[in-house]
Amino acid sequence: MAPMDSDVHSQHLSRPSSINKVEIEYCENTLEVPGAVNVDGPDKVDQFGTQVGYSPVEKALVRKLDWHIMPILFAMYYMNKTDQNAIANARLNNLEKELHLRGNQFNICVSVLYAGYTFIQIPSNMLMSSKKVRPSLWMACWMMAWAGVSAATAGVHNFAGLFAVRFLLGFAEAPFYPGAIYLLSLFYTRREIATRISILYSANIFATAFAGLISAATFSTLSGKHGLSGWRYLFIILGAVTFGVAVVALFLLPDHPLTTRWLTPSERQLAQDRMDRDTVGLVESKGSIAGFKQAIKDPRLWLFVSLQTMHLAACGFNSFFPTVVKTLGFSTTITLVLTCPPYLVSGGFAVALGWSSGRFNERTWHITAGMVVALVGFIIAATTLNTAARYISCFLFATGAYSANSIIIGWVSATCGQTPEKKAAALSIMNCISMASFIYTPYLYPASDGPRYRMAMSANAAFVTGVVVCSWAMRTWLQAMNRELRKSGSEGRLLYAY
Repeated sequence: MAPMDSDVHSQHLSRPSSINKVEIEYCENTLEVPGAVNVDGPDKVDQFGTQVGYSPVEKALVRKLDWHIMPILFAMYYMNKTDQNAIANARLNNLEKELHLRGNQFNICVSVLYAGYTFIQIPSNMLMSSKKVRPSLWMACWMMAWAGVSAATAGVHNFAGLFAVRFLLGFAEAPFYPGAIYLLSLFYTRREIATRISILYSANIFATAFAGLISAATFSTLSGKHGLSGWRYLFIILGAVTFGVAVVALFLLPDHPLTTRWLTPSERQLAQDRMDRDTVGLVESKGSIAGFKQAIKDPRLWLFVSLQTMHLAACGFNSFFPTVVKTLGFSTTITLVLTCPPYLVSGGFAVALGWSSGRFNERTWHITAGMVVALVGFIIAATTLNTAARYISCFLFATGAYSANSIIIGWVSATCGQTPEKKAAALSIMNCISMASFIYTPYLYPASDGPRYRMAMSANAAFVTGVVVCSWAMRTWLQAMNRELRKSGSEGRLLYAY
């Protein structure tokens, strides 16, 4: 339990000066009663020592952050996932036939994106946390790069060409998501971040929801124009729109709390102070390399990695969702339209669950609830051919599986974020390793296993069960650490939330 002792001592030695004596005394008195929660005022805290209320100045700051950060990140992630998953809908417009794909070559082209995806995430986040690059410029430029690669997909003519552009697309897209999560973790507290990540992640869900409608409209209106297939027009259009969003991002994305251009000097200081106040075991930053070493030496990170790996493996149906819906027996256009409603429902549920998790500063029960819903959906999909039941199962497993993502990532940020550099490294390590699950999950969906795709659905059921087990193991671990923190008499007794 050496890491536990280290966290206890570091918290005792380095609580930020922004917490005044009154706040500390109030926090200590409140936490003598387990589970005590106060619901009003800027100096009130919950059972984990987390501030509950806001002063008018802080409310105004959070509102300003929301309006500047969330819309552009949402738009960027929407295009990220739309470009990434366009291949799933292109498959329904004769992509395989025109490129002469055989056997599992389509599955290979789906999975190779995630091979490229793993190469740059960790160094990208380390560079962003080092403050040697402006996050706004860094992320916008990478978005311009993936816009070009996405558009270039329209020019491929065989398996080798598709394989190459998919690998490069993964490489170019890789810095965005871990970078976006890191940016959010720099500006939002642990009671706030789950809601913001869920809003961000809903861009993924809504992108998948509307991708079918966009594809259906493109295929029906542009197929054959000037001798080009509809799926080629789809990639050209998406690439152009993505590039336009990247240009806007250059001006709207933030950098770091103390250097963001559109914050006043007093707002910058408040943005930094409130994050210091919210960090358990805050320690002095010693650079990005030191932060990386701190992250890999924290055993809690590796349990989070296991948790998120199983969660994303369960979400591996994403690239095959149109194919799964196609098994209901409808035409291509109707199939593309039917992919939309399940994702709209899952997006709304994910935001609601993320908000609830932040509101009550609770993680484990919320994750468990989502996974149980997903489990029921996967079981139904694997065991019946009834059309209505199978479509209902699509709602259930999409809604349940996607719901936990924001909660898990926010949990990692709050638990392994003793320095900004460690937080950046922890988020990128977890995302890099867990996203690798998408390299092998496409092989769970061979065409020969349709229409039930029993192997995939059974594996997904096992994955969500593993998520629940890991969540409760982490809860038990953090409860033990909190008992040690209480015994230590650390100032403020800021505790790990679970």
